[in-house]
Amino acid sequence: MEREETNKGFAKEEDQSDNQMEVDTNTQIPLKDPQIPKITKKPRSRSSDFTEESEITPKEKDIKTQEKKLTKHDRIEIGKSFQKAVSSRDWVKSYELISSADLQTLNDLLCIAVDLIWFLNAREELLEITGLIKKIVSGGANDFTRAVLRTSFLASCVSACQGRNVSLPDAVKIMGQRLQERLKECHGEETLKSEVTSKVQRFTEWALRCIGSHHSSTQNPSQNPNPSQNPNSPSHQRQLSVFKTFLDLADCQLSGKDYTEAFDAACFPLTLFGSGGESEWTGGACGLVVEGMLEMLVEGGADNVNQCFLEASRFGSTQLVKILLQIAQRNSLDIDVDLALGFASHYSKLHTMGFLVDRAGASAFLGPLMRAAERAALPVLRFFVSRGCRDMELCLALTASAAAGRIESVAYLLPLVPRPVLAALSLEIIKASSSASRSSHGNNSLMGVEYLLKSDFLSDSEATYKVADSIATSEDDGFSPELKSYLSENWSEQAYRNGVRNGEDHFVNLMRILERGGGAKVGLRDLPRELVVSVAYLGLYRECVRNGGPLLNQRLRGELVEAVRRLSGRVVDRSWESKELLGILEHYLPSFLI
Repeated sequence: MEREETNKGFAKEEDQSDNQMEVDTNTQIPLKDPQIPKITKKPRSRSSDFTEESEITPKEKDIKTQEKKLTKHDRIEIGKSFQKAVSSRDWVKSYELISSADLQTLNDLLCIAVDLIWFLNAREELLEITGLIKKIVSGGANDFTRAVLRTSFLASCVSACQGRNVSLPDAVKIMGQRLQERLKECHGEETLKSEVTSKVQRFTEWALRCIGSHHSSTQNPSQNPNPSQNPNSPSHQRQLSVFKTFLDLADCQLSGKDYTEAFDAACFPLTLFGSGGESEWTGGACGLVVEGMLEMLVEGGADNVNQCFLEASRFGSTQLVKILLQIAQRNSLDIDVDLALGFASHYSKLHTMGFLVDRAGASAFLGPLMRAAERAALPVLRFFVSRGCRDMELCLALTASAAAGRIESVAYLLPLVPRPVLAALSLEIIKASSSASRSSHGNNSLMGVEYLLKSDFLSDSEATYKVADSIATSEDDGFSPELKSYLSENWSEQAYRNGVRNGEDHFVNLMRILERGGGAKVGLRDLPRELVVSVAYLGLYRECVRNGGPLLNQRLRGELVEAVRRLSGRVVDRSWESKELLGILEHYLPSFLI
């Protein structure tokens, strides 16, 4: 299931180039139109406030700052200087730069300040960044939409990369590959898909470069420990409290759509990164920060929890699936765990499937089971069987795999279906298999039907032959003409009689050749008896061996019975098993030809 607006917020239209700025990596960060629809603010966040929130009134806004109009070059330079100042914890310099900024630059500085939240752990540093954010907002910054969108994306990238030993090019490559997978089944123009991919990759490069820059600027790691290594560290609570302060400052200037897009942006990197090594970010403060941030966005108005839940299931991001499930449960939101199981099973995400069944309560096995049978996805089939499938579910999956001609699935499922169920539904199984074959495959494939019969699917040769004959001679229009014709020619009683007659004719022709001898210097009659038998019956023997199952079709069986009778000179009971008959014929053939 794809969302049309999945990537809209990651990169806006590039015709706003005059509104762009550069940060420490010299990568341009897209801006968003500051005209924001207003809605009533919802109560937010279960985390406690990190600092007391001050009232921001119009009187506190610096009118002179609002009247400033800087050049693009000046804005870029101020942005670079501010980035350098906050990264080096030069708070005095940071405040000075805020005072010299115009409105557009203030919006850029707001984004930089909010982004820094996820790289700070010390209480004092987070207090300082909170003060900076308040100062910027009091100065007139109002582009909260862009700030919340990009910081949500960045925070998830930080969590996804936390503890990863992966280079920047590799990380970008991983996300690019998974983005291609995500867009592969989207309906739409290839040009649009290409543009989306390009924009998301550029935004991802920015986020990962930002992470690398902040990590490399940390001079003493002991002063800035990795909170993911210490689940009991309060740093994640402080980070979330500062983020809450930022959302509270935004007040009602963020719409439900803004929160929804920010939620999607936060889930996006975890969805793509999660399937490639989610164990590296599943525990500790990393998961807690993501969960707390997503919870605040939901409380603010994000309404796409189920969409992101399905997407995470599809890509096998089990930890994100777990987080979204908990958020949905706490906020009494509806999520479709059975549909999520369908997505996870379609893409063979076994670990995620296990969580959805064992922890989320997914129980609708039939649909995913049948689709796995049709695709011959044996690991998925084994998963469902291990979790316990009903007899009828296994029978329907067997029928689906036979209809699709997936012999691997048929071979796996056939022994699992109880024989009484197969016996009771034998006619319907063959009928459904052939009907689905005609609708699903243009070549009217009956491979599955043939395999079931050759495998003696009823574990009783006479019963299996009887089922095939009853369909071949049936006047029921429910059985397709193709199926009836195939069974009549190969598996019916009439096919057996035709096989015997063909064997008789073959023997008579052989005798005629032997009697005539022909004009050749060496005739057939001059060859050793074993070679004569080989000329006569080696083709039949090899055709029977290629059959590959315990039962021969009735036509071959009739020919084999007649051949054994002629060679052995004794009465052959038709109840003899095909394997026994083939062993007798093999006895008369030269070993070097077998």
